[in-house]
Order: sequence, then C-alpha cells, then structure tokens
Amino acid sequence: MTLDVRAVVFDLDGTLFDHAGAAARAVDDLLGALGVAATDRLRAAWAEAEERHFERWRRGEVDFAEQRRARLVEVLPLAGLRPPHDPHELDLLFGRYLAAYRGAWRPFPGSAPLLRAVRDADRPVGVLTNGTEEQQRDKLAATGLSDLVDVVCTSERIGVAKPDRRAFERVADELGVPAAACLFVGDDPQRDVAGARAAGMRAVLVDPARDGGAAVRSSVLSALHGASGTGRR
Repeated sequence: MTLDVRAVVFDLDGTLFDHAGAAARAVDDLLGALGVAATDRLRAAWAEAEERHFERWRRGEVDFAEQRRARLVEVLPLAGLRPPHDPHELDLLFGRYLAAYRGAWRPFPGSAPLLRAVRDADRPVGVLTNGTEEQQRDKLAATGLSDLVDVVCTSERIGVAKPDRRAFERVADELGVPAAACLFVGDDPQRDVAGARAAGMRAVLVDPARDGGAAVRSSVLSALHGASGTGRR
C-alpha cells in the first residue's frame, strides 16, 4: 500500500543552495588573487577534484582539512602555480577560497517559495545533506532558509551518508514519519534519487540551475499531490 506523502525532504547543495555557482566564483577570486585568470577548464578541474577528495573524506580515508589541501595541490599546478609544501600555508590559502565561497552563498531563487509552499500544505520539511554540521547549517542560516526547515540531518552528525538507505531512514525518523510517507527531492540520480527509493521513499530528480524555480516547484508539488514524480521535467 502506498502511503500519502506526509513530509518532504530536500538535498541541500545543488537542490536548494547554488553550490556550483558559489564555488566557481570563489575559484575565480582565489586564482585572481594569485595573478591567474580563471578558465572553464580550471573551474571544471576544481569541481572534479572537490568531488573526488570530498568522497575520500566521506569514506574516512582523509580528514576534512586533508581533502581541502588535496584540492589545492592538484589544481594549482594546472594554473601554472606551485602549491606550498607547508600544510599551514595550504590551510591559509584555502581560507582565502573559503571566504570567497561563503561570500557567494545564494539559495536558488525558487527555494524559499517552494519550502513555504510545502509548509503551507501542512507537510514538515527536512534536509538531508552529505557534509559537515557547522557548514551546512551555516549555509541554511546565511541564505535565510533555516526557519523554513524542521529537521536537518548532516552526514557528519548522523554518521552515515547518502546513498546509504540508513541516512534516509534517519531523517524520516527525526521527522516522525515512515520513510514510505516521505518525498525526497534532489539533483543527484544516485545519491539522492536511487538512495531515497532504496529506503522506500518517493523521489523527484530536479535541476534548479538548468530548469529554474518554476519547473522545480511544479515537479515537487505535482509529486506531493499524487503525480508520479519519477522523472526530470
């Protein structure tokens, strides 16, 4: 038996929060401060290095600071720059990137109205995100989304990350509803959609950066009110 949707859970980066846009602007700022013009190739190399080394941290292979240093060591030579050998100097350099990244934090334009619409439909809102507790909560606060979210589960706090079904079960438990009564909204086909479905949730795959807020809102609210919500629209 299919349960009615009683709660909606969102991914954060790439779904509610424009991580890629903020990261690209921060790369531009960091490289510009080092006397190098950013290019699409360098932005793409940074994004790929971030993804790969962040996953190493998530698997417990390196600590959080080490995965940040690894990005600099890998990408700076591609820009013709020699990375420092001293870990402290690498941390200071990453701090410059981080300040620019935080300064560029923005929600997608449709995020707040969508969360309000879900709440207006008397469904609690959860966020499930693979990241650190402090930074992910800081993103929600800085972008004005915190007051629109009832439960936040970060992989650091709960000790398990998407696509592990236990992460989805945990956020459902904290929302006080069965996983089968949750709708999950995310931008990653494997971590978000496949993981949610493995836990028994319905799921909607969205791309706010490409499709815009109106299309995402339509997909989510249609799924909330009984449409299949199985594909990207």
